[in-house]
Amino acid sequence: MLLRKTTIGLLAGTLMLGCVSIAYGKDAGGKIQRETHKAYDEEENQKDLYDADDAFDGADDAFDDADGRTQGEETEAAASSRPEDDPAALLPVHAYTLTGSVEVEGRQGVCAEGGYYWVSGSTTLAKYDKDWNLILKNESPFEGYEMEVNHIADIDVYENELYIGAEYFMDGVGKNIQIAVYDGDTLKLKRTFSFNEESGQLECSGIAVDPDTKSVWMCSWVGEESGRYLYRYDLETGKYLGKVHLQMPPQWLQGIAYYDGYLYMTADDGTADDNEPDHLYRTKITDNSTFCTVTLERTFDDVTKQGEIEGLTFDKDTGSLLLLYNRGARIILGMPSGFYDGYDREISEVFTYSMTDR
Repeated sequence: MLLRKTTIGLLAGTLMLGCVSIAYGKDAGGKIQRETHKAYDEEENQKDLYDADDAFDGADDAFDDADGRTQGEETEAAASSRPEDDPAALLPVHAYTLTGSVEVEGRQGVCAEGGYYWVSGSTTLAKYDKDWNLILKNESPFEGYEMEVNHIADIDVYENELYIGAEYFMDGVGKNIQIAVYDGDTLKLKRTFSFNEESGQLECSGIAVDPDTKSVWMCSWVGEESGRYLYRYDLETGKYLGKVHLQMPPQWLQGIAYYDGYLYMTADDGTADDNEPDHLYRTKITDNSTFCTVTLERTFDDVTKQGEIEGLTFDKDTGSLLLLYNRGARIILGMPSGFYDGYDREISEVFTYSMTDR
């Protein structure tokens, strides 16, 4: 486009100079006088302008043929990811109102389906009814694994099967990452999917099922390159399908959930010691895209006390956002280490937010 505009500008400048001729001379008093002479009469001048316009059109067509796109297509392609062309895309899609909270047994993740709730601890799984009465708890969830694991992160549920990102996690480092599927009734392991070590993912903090595209998405709490991508697997086969680069990535991703065409992510990006809130982010991934733009969706300044945000889910039956939040424990390298003043244990709560479209 720059070459095209420069060429047209030079042609236009040459034409204008051809239309006017300027001569300089001296009068009897030695003063410089300027005489302006028309090089062409009006008819010739108009003809030249028409000819030049045809030449510009020809040059423009030549440039379009060279890059295979029309000027309109170029503009549309360039504008497709420009925030000024769609400022509404940078705003939250929902308004959230806190309606209540409940203490739960588990500090990692939450999911909902069919009037039931499931909560994951680092080493436990629990099932609740719609009134948050505990139905069942599995305190030995790692039975049946071929590779050693000791940590469960945020979870999701699809057709009464729990999807879990399991790993061996210690002092901020994860290994033996795998997608594990549990029975929603017994909370027992059913099968696992192989993890693609070449993906660059170094840890798994959350997992989400996208039933619309039959995909499983994973996110990483570990920063740098690992935390700047979302990792996609086939829901039915477990095959690794690739990763998507987060543009404006949040820091310290903790959970991920799919709802109504968007992926939502929680980030532990507030400093609890300074009473800074954590946040919810949103993105939409188009088919075959290698990147996606991240938008701030909600600031959680209304929880009981600032601490560590964890997993999230959307209760489709009630149209609510469920958010797991921990308070009381000091977190160092992703692991509890002592307590804040006034606490002798960590408290894990699920906060419920009603949602309305903006």
